[in-house]
Amino acid sequence: MIIYKSDVQGFKNAVDNNAIVSDIEKGFNEKFGRKVNNNEKRSWNNSLRFMETALRKAELPGDCGVLVEYNIPSTSKRIDFIVTGHNDKDEANFVIIELKQWESAQSTEKEELVATFLGGAIRDVPHPSYQAYSYKKYITDMNEAVYTKNIQSYSCAYLHNYNIREPEPLLSPQYSEIIEDTPIFFSRDVNRLEAFMKKYVGKGRGKEILYQIENGKIKPSKKFVEYITSMFQGNQVYTLLDEQQVAYANIIEHAMNGDSKKTIIINGGPGTGKSVVAMNAFVRLLNEDMNIQFVAPNASFKEALITSLSGERKYTKKRLNAIFSGSGRFYDALDDEFDMLIVDEAHRLKGKGTYMYKGESQVDDVIRSSKRNVFFVDDFQRIRPNDEGTVEKIMEIASNYNSEVIKIDLIAQFRCAGAEGFLNWIEHTLGLSDTANFDGWDQKTFEFKLVDDPNHLKELIDHKNEQGFKARMLAGYAWNWTSEKEGNSNAEIHDIIIDEYNFSMPWNSRNNSYSWAVDPDKADQIGCIHTSQGLEFDYIGVIIGNDLKYDPVSMEVHGSYDNYKDAAGKKGLKAKPDELTNYIKNIYRVLLSRGMKGCYVFCQDQNLRDYFESRLLMNQGNL
Repeated sequence: MIIYKSDVQGFKNAVDNNAIVSDIEKGFNEKFGRKVNNNEKRSWNNSLRFMETALRKAELPGDCGVLVEYNIPSTSKRIDFIVTGHNDKDEANFVIIELKQWESAQSTEKEELVATFLGGAIRDVPHPSYQAYSYKKYITDMNEAVYTKNIQSYSCAYLHNYNIREPEPLLSPQYSEIIEDTPIFFSRDVNRLEAFMKKYVGKGRGKEILYQIENGKIKPSKKFVEYITSMFQGNQVYTLLDEQQVAYANIIEHAMNGDSKKTIIINGGPGTGKSVVAMNAFVRLLNEDMNIQFVAPNASFKEALITSLSGERKYTKKRLNAIFSGSGRFYDALDDEFDMLIVDEAHRLKGKGTYMYKGESQVDDVIRSSKRNVFFVDDFQRIRPNDEGTVEKIMEIASNYNSEVIKIDLIAQFRCAGAEGFLNWIEHTLGLSDTANFDGWDQKTFEFKLVDDPNHLKELIDHKNEQGFKARMLAGYAWNWTSEKEGNSNAEIHDIIIDEYNFSMPWNSRNNSYSWAVDPDKADQIGCIHTSQGLEFDYIGVIIGNDLKYDPVSMEVHGSYDNYKDAAGKKGLKAKPDELTNYIKNIYRVLLSRGMKGCYVFCQDQNLRDYFESRLLMNQGNL
């Protein structure tokens, strides 16, 4: 989406006439339908005057193209400045320039991250060179006009208010590789910036290049598809077994054949391999020259998936974000814009009124905007009233669009043999299913322990991590979560407190909660439903708080409105105790099913602990 487009001469005139901010603001209002805040306008006024000076001193031809605040298609990201033109060899080029008003920053040990003061606090953010580089890679990977017409891309960062220090943190050795690709220019480096731009676009004639960038179809390049495919080759994690192959083959068959609109629903519980099928189908269809996206409503799940795929490949995560998407961005997509959308964890798709979501229904968004769509769903993993991705809802909206519905069930478990029996036991014990096979499981194949002290629970998980297993602590939302404004950006505050056991631990980091599951440095933080759903660990330790209790008189497990602290999760449910209880039970079903080798549990409610103990003794008696 273009917010401001001109040539160099027009841009310089707009700056000279103090019209540039109002011109951009007009474009912003027209495209986004909202006002621009004063801080952003001040930023434009400041940075773009520096850019006008650099363009003028570089003596770039007036017919070089200029884009300001270019909204990268299918994302919420905006590129500060792009200048287009030809070089001495008559090659078509564009240069991305990331503009910063920073005056200081610190290096970090985290890959391509620096720390600077933003929004009232010191925050970890991408290195400016990496930010510009990632935008460049997105356009070259995804803009069909750019990669088919051989338009070359270059990138840099310009920190026009930044006086360099000795030593300069932003030039630390860990950033040398990215800076070599995408140089960073400070306040004293304006002559170097001018030379950089002149080298690549100094012969002008940039308007046609602007047109190509603006109108290029968003579709993965063959080179990018080959790069993605290489990540899967030989990776046993993504090998299909038994009915997973059946589901996969059905997706490919219906995706590749016929012209009618189709909606495929893959229904399966934890451990049935929904994500394995989803990823295999995604990669196969990428190779069929399709305009396709992998949609993950849960941001933590998406982050873990990308991290798992990228492995040790440097700079890969940002590139993968071009085709791995959240679920909130399709509200304004064109009808049938995509050949295929594959939605994993579809039960977490949201309805109207969800925070930051601008549409009416994410299920509707997906079906409307794609010719074919696949939903991987488990109705028992809905955890909030605004989670609308049920089989029933998907079928209803598919009918509205005359989309043929194909339903496929995944039933068999592909974890260790004991895990399947444990999951059946959990569902029956929580009262979620009366028909499950709940006779028990072999403790030799899946380890389950009830502990009477949360400190012991932590010791068990710490020991598993020391042994080299992937283990994490989890808890239900029975404790408040202190906000960043109150000094809790990086798990500084221990919110989960159980006084009678002298136990306290923090929730997962707010600053970067999405990486909690994959960052070994965050093993001393307790994860929640939002950072663990869709993920798997070797061992998990679950604290069941007072939001879930057992009544020995009625002999029922029930939720507690007062002890359940998720305001969004219990909104409108005060007078609906059964519905609230189902959501809380679903949460604990998810948490308790994250372990592939074992699960340890502490119940804060003594009655619930006794009830679990009695059920466990019954299980052992059945073996």
